[in-house]
Amino acid sequence: MSGKLYIVPTPVGNLGDMTPRAIETLRDCDVVLAEDTRTSGVLLKHFDINTPVMSHHKYNEHTTVASVADRIEGGDNIALVSDAGTPGISDPGFMLSRECRNRNIEVITLPGSTAFVPALVDSGLPCDRFSFEGFLPQKKGRATRLAAIAEDERTTVIYESPLRLVKTLRQLAEVCGNERPASVSREISKLHETTERGTLGELAGFFEKNNPKGEIVIVVGGKETERPGPHKNKYKESDNT
Repeated sequence: MSGKLYIVPTPVGNLGDMTPRAIETLRDCDVVLAEDTRTSGVLLKHFDINTPVMSHHKYNEHTTVASVADRIEGGDNIALVSDAGTPGISDPGFMLSRECRNRNIEVITLPGSTAFVPALVDSGLPCDRFSFEGFLPQKKGRATRLAAIAEDERTTVIYESPLRLVKTLRQLAEVCGNERPASVSREISKLHETTERGTLGELAGFFEKNNPKGEIVIVVGGKETERPGPHKNKYKESDNT
């Protein structure tokens, strides 16, 4: 009898966001596949989970998905976790899920933490229709993606490194216009969580003067989105950017 693949979200910051169902699933599975066994080891130890752990990350998933699917077909129940958030959302997970679907192996995805949802809701920008871009290409294809974002009438969500944040905000301002409304959320659910709201020009100026740290989510209003009134002139020092 075939086993099952469980996609298990883990907290993006606060360990209190771990659900009882996720803990129970990780305890009951035969193996936990982890993006980084050291990072996941801390989480498993915290919740007294003693299930064996194997490495599964973007550098080896091409060669491991078949053997993992073989194990599940042989009866093992296997859970997949990433370092934080939901596997498959800018993290390894899609290839294994696709392989299991192709073999008619049952895949159960638990609801849980992901960084972009609270950042999107907290932005104050429309949430009814949105595009999730994840990390933009660093070179090839970047200009094309930026141009598409500029013309999209939906809200756009982007993941970014703090080291590249200002560059990306400047490039977005160049193609979308300095006055396009946006927000930058960092360290979602962690102790120093912040969300800054304003225009792309203002936010670029703000973060040029305030060195960002932590994991970043940029939310950009769609084409023709009006700027929320309460945040007008929030960053006076960057009005001329």
